[in-house]
Amino acid sequence: MDNELGPFWSRFFSYNWKFGLFLILIICIPRFILVLNANSGGNNGYIGLIMTISAIAPFLFLTKFGRNQIGITKPLNYKWLFIALVGGLIASLLLNFIGQILYYNSFQNWYQYIGKSMDKSKGFAIIATMGMIFSPIGEELFFRGLFIPVLQNHWEKKKASIVDSSAFALTHISHFGLVFINNTWDFYFFPTIIWVSSMFLVSLLFFTFRKKVGSILGAIVCHAAFNFGMTYSIFYLM
Repeated sequence: MDNELGPFWSRFFSYNWKFGLFLILIICIPRFILVLNANSGGNNGYIGLIMTISAIAPFLFLTKFGRNQIGITKPLNYKWLFIALVGGLIASLLLNFIGQILYYNSFQNWYQYIGKSMDKSKGFAIIATMGMIFSPIGEELFFRGLFIPVLQNHWEKKKASIVDSSAFALTHISHFGLVFINNTWDFYFFPTIIWVSSMFLVSLLFFTFRKKVGSILGAIVCHAAFNFGMTYSIFYLM
């Protein structure tokens, strides 16, 4: 019988929620801490490392059959790839519009705060390209690839997508919510509620395009377009 988990990991885990909890402990919690450290210390190198680990996790833990099951396959519907691209871009620009209307250029605006950690001397093209590669591939292979199928073995698809999107959204509090400004940590309650809710919704959007395309590439393309729109907003619309 085909098994999703590799032979070594099958000794310790079944392909269920306990394995999912293990993934959260070894990937999401260290990532949360590393992002907070980057925000306070300015060293973003370890974020790239954790995204790389997230990207290779399916290849580390799963068999070829398991990787096929989570969507590491050729797209089944290329038309939806283009729609995913447009959808991700629109979502990022809409989030910028909401932030500008409510908080203008204060650090309560999520894009404004995220932008302060960017080394803009590298230029828009370099930062946008990095944002369209590391984060989308790492996060989508982990959340919409490895994590959500594990949950679907325990819950129905709708509930599993809600848990997956909640984990994704809460992880992003490290990017905005707990903020480090003027050498002091602070927490913006209402802006964080909006930010986390937005991350929950875009996570559902990424998952939708993963299903529509029939491949994890649908989620990656939508996520990459979202990050492009976010970077463009930070550089040119603020």
